[in-house]
Amino acid sequence: MTAEIGQFALVLALALSLVQSVLPVAGARRRDPRMMAVAVPTAFAVFALIALSFAMLVHAYVVSDFSVLNVVENSHSQKPLLYKITGVWGNHEGSMLLWVLILAFFGALVAFFGNNLPPALKANVLGVHGWIGTAFLLFIVATSNPFARVAPAPLEGQDLNPILQDIGLAIHPPLLYLGYVGFSVCFSFAVAALIEGRIDAAWARWVRPWTLTAWMFLTGGIAMGSYWAYYELGWGGWWFWDPVENASFMPWLAGTALLHSALVMEKRSALKIWTVLLALLTFSLSLLGTFLVRSGVLTSVHTFATDPGRGLFILAILTLFIGGSLTLFAFRAQSLSSGGLFQPISREGALVFNNLFLTTATATVLVGTLYPLLLEALTGDKISVGAPFFNMTFGPLMIPLLAAVPFGPLLAWKRGDLLGVGQRLLTAFALALLVTGFILYKTSAREVLAAFGIGLAVWVMAGSLTDLALKAGIGKVSAATAFARFVGLPRSVFGTALAHFGLGITLLGIVSVTTFGTEQVVAMKPGETLPVAGYRLRYDGLTPAIGPNYTEQQGRFALLDNAARQVDTIVSARRFYPARRMPTTEAGIVTHGVNQFYISLGDDLAAGGIVVRVWWKPLVTLIWLGALAMMAGGCISLLDRRLRIGAPARAKGPRSGPAEASA
Repeated sequence: MTAEIGQFALVLALALSLVQSVLPVAGARRRDPRMMAVAVPTAFAVFALIALSFAMLVHAYVVSDFSVLNVVENSHSQKPLLYKITGVWGNHEGSMLLWVLILAFFGALVAFFGNNLPPALKANVLGVHGWIGTAFLLFIVATSNPFARVAPAPLEGQDLNPILQDIGLAIHPPLLYLGYVGFSVCFSFAVAALIEGRIDAAWARWVRPWTLTAWMFLTGGIAMGSYWAYYELGWGGWWFWDPVENASFMPWLAGTALLHSALVMEKRSALKIWTVLLALLTFSLSLLGTFLVRSGVLTSVHTFATDPGRGLFILAILTLFIGGSLTLFAFRAQSLSSGGLFQPISREGALVFNNLFLTTATATVLVGTLYPLLLEALTGDKISVGAPFFNMTFGPLMIPLLAAVPFGPLLAWKRGDLLGVGQRLLTAFALALLVTGFILYKTSAREVLAAFGIGLAVWVMAGSLTDLALKAGIGKVSAATAFARFVGLPRSVFGTALAHFGLGITLLGIVSVTTFGTEQVVAMKPGETLPVAGYRLRYDGLTPAIGPNYTEQQGRFALLDNAARQVDTIVSARRFYPARRMPTTEAGIVTHGVNQFYISLGDDLAAGGIVVRVWWKPLVTLIWLGALAMMAGGCISLLDRRLRIGAPARAKGPRSGPAEASA
């Protein structure tokens, strides 16, 4: 009965979503308060119904209801409870239900926190959001029903894909979807503004918190996905330029550009048309990622096997929203004012420079991802665009962008003093130069690019700290006054500095592990040792073990120091899942500070030997610690009073003027 309740809730949510997508927009055009008021309760009701449906699917997994086809195909009675729950979104149907649940959640948040929005804008935003919800609910009901029954019900399920039975799956998809879907709010605001043909700085203030929220979650989702692939797939890499990885990276790049562009629009009422276009493109790239994962055009550990009908349906949704929004933009863009003017050397100019390189980088990744697919579709020829292409095109674009990061926050609005800012950054530059020289000295000038990359990372980190120090007046006023100023700085200043500092941390980790990491593939027998990064690794043999729904052979290794004392134990394993008849490799990872030893087991050899792959990864954890710092920076910025309150509420009395007219 729970499955029928879940399916009925989905159908009812579709009907109400259709109401949400029509009545408020019609009411905004007619200036009918009653029709516009329908948007808020309908958004709440849609969210409640989809939440009920999702809860019913979770219940079916938890109790192992094998009369539901989705549960049969993706669960097993002996699977741990955590993985029964995460298995809900470890498949196409369940993940789409999570997608629309998060979409409805954001719609409910706009309805709840949007009391200070002009009624017409709020109605249009929720109406456009309803369009998106209607399209995807229709897709689920028509092609991807998660509550389909199977008769007769089997006694046991087929189990979830073993590589998805991991804590990373509990975190990665929800974070990623919160980022993907979060940009739908920015898209809705942009389309709503185009419908009315008016946009102002207040619009940017309303959009920026939603952009920041989506960007923060997408950052976490990409980082968690990177770490999951790193330790779960046993390849020893943290990024592979996989097309599906690129599909999440492109909206992150565009969203970063949107975040900075909206800041210019809010502060200086400039870049209006560009900001609206970025809001459209960012969510469009999120939709493109959804299509790539679910259309069947890609083969990847990240993709879901789907039939062509589903791919065509999503392609139709993609065409409707991307094509429709860009067509609306083409008709309306000329009626929008371009905004205020500024000098090239200014904070606005620095943010435009930021946007230029971020959008170019996005286009580079887009071409590298789609070109092989288009070539195969048109000619049948298969080519592979991998890391060499992206490293040679994407990498050089990031160098000038990262070099400019410390300048932006220190430049004045409208007209800045580049020489003066350069003088303020002399300490940061000297520190970066010193570190670069030290790396060159230690490596005998063999790793020039690595030294430059590490110096660039230090430059970004030191520049972010310089921004805080200068704003607090450190070195110019007394310590007590500087401390008082430091504590009184807006939280957005701390958030920006921390996010930029986190970017430098991630860059430091990337350069270090890429350049100074080592890899060895050797055959080892029990008792043999291998030198690794100043230690010796001793292989102690294989030990059988049994898990809840798998069996495994654990390879045990002892990490010895120079005095032959054991300082750590590393366990790597080869697992076998009987239900799926599928083997997996579980990497053995030990973290020392911010460095890691990484071991993956290979094939057995004669006389008790085994092939072992051993990596030494210096500073590798900084890659993900930097992402956490960027997320923390976004969270701190969200706590800023201006972003929490948004645009001021309108006065109760009658008011006229350009601000109200453009709202």
